Amino acid sequence: MKPSPLDATRAACRLCLLLVLALVALPLMAAEPTDADIDRLLKASRAESLLAAILPQMEAVQQQEFDKHFAGKEMTEEQKAEVARIQAKTREIVRKALSWEEMRPVYLDVYKKTYTREDVRAITKFYESAAGQRMLEKSPALMQNIMTAVQQKMVPMLEELQGEIKNIPVT
Repeated sequence: MKPSPLDATRAACRLCLLLVLALVALPLMAAEPTDADIDRLLKASRAESLLAAILPQMEAVQQQEFDKHFAGKEMTEEQKAEVARIQAKTREIVRKALSWEEMRPVYLDVYKKTYTREDVRAITKFYESAAGQRMLEKSPALMQNIMTAVQQKMVPMLEELQGEIKNIPVT
């Protein structure tokens, strides 16, 4: 039996309806996360405290750079005071630049550019779980263990490289 024109019209209408629904649903599936979604993720992942933990490390690196730059140089008391003032100013600039108030908008922007709302919600759910919290708690130890393992792996390679360098004939 041959389909009637009415059946063909109904099929076309169903197809159009499916296309419209697909076009409407697609943006919803890939919706941008809201600030509240991201704030919840940042809280669950302890982003603010992790950022705060970076500051002492950065200050230590800055101090090493100052120490290296001025090592072995004779300075007057005025010069030493000026260096101390510059160090304090540098610490203040870094602390302000990396403060949560300054960095939160950066996190929001980057997360919005990187993740969909569904991604953010799924990641948040993980970090809010017991396993996610254990992962956060154990991450510093994990990083330390990885660094130790990498160093142990690198020592024989560096020793081999030094042996190769010693064998280069120099005239």
